[in-house]
Amino acid sequence: MTTRSVRGGRAPEPPATGAVAQDAEPDPHQVARSIALTMLTGAPRSRAQLAAAMGRKGVPDDVAVAVLDRFTEVGLVDDAAYAASLVRTRHADRGQTGSALRAELRRRGVDEETAAEALAQISSDDEEQTARRLVARKLAATRGLDTPVRVRRTLAALGRKGYPPALVTRLVREHLETEGYDDPGEDAWAQGGT
Repeated sequence: MTTRSVRGGRAPEPPATGAVAQDAEPDPHQVARSIALTMLTGAPRSRAQLAAAMGRKGVPDDVAVAVLDRFTEVGLVDDAAYAASLVRTRHADRGQTGSALRAELRRRGVDEETAAEALAQISSDDEEQTARRLVARKLAATRGLDTPVRVRRTLAALGRKGYPPALVTRLVREHLETEGYDDPGEDAWAQGGT
């Protein structure tokens, strides 16, 4: 029997009492269920995310599939609902575009068909309205800076969220016109708003 130090003393390993003493090898089904329930308690997850976590913990593939099938059957795992929720909240709260959300769903293991169904809830008008709101917020936050700096920062911020440069440029121009900014012309915009 091997021993290890426990707070200054020596304790037998494995312990002589408790569940581990009775069953040194945990049931893989129980381990898989525990992993899934722990992860789902924190936030919704895709089936692929749960399977990956089980794989990292050494759960055999057939056990992971069986547990995930059961969780899907009882409604604890639902990739379509997960994708729809993620798209709805990320678009509304963070202003992410459909293309950025498609990439995020792919990273989270949601299949293309399920992702497409979830993304169908965002129209091009919705994206433009969100972009318009983000442009107004960014330009308001940079109001004391020179206009070229404001333009550059706004273009960059929305570009990182996945918005096309042509759309953002148009919305920035429209917003600056409402502030009374005199548009310097195409050459200036081609240089990042200078």
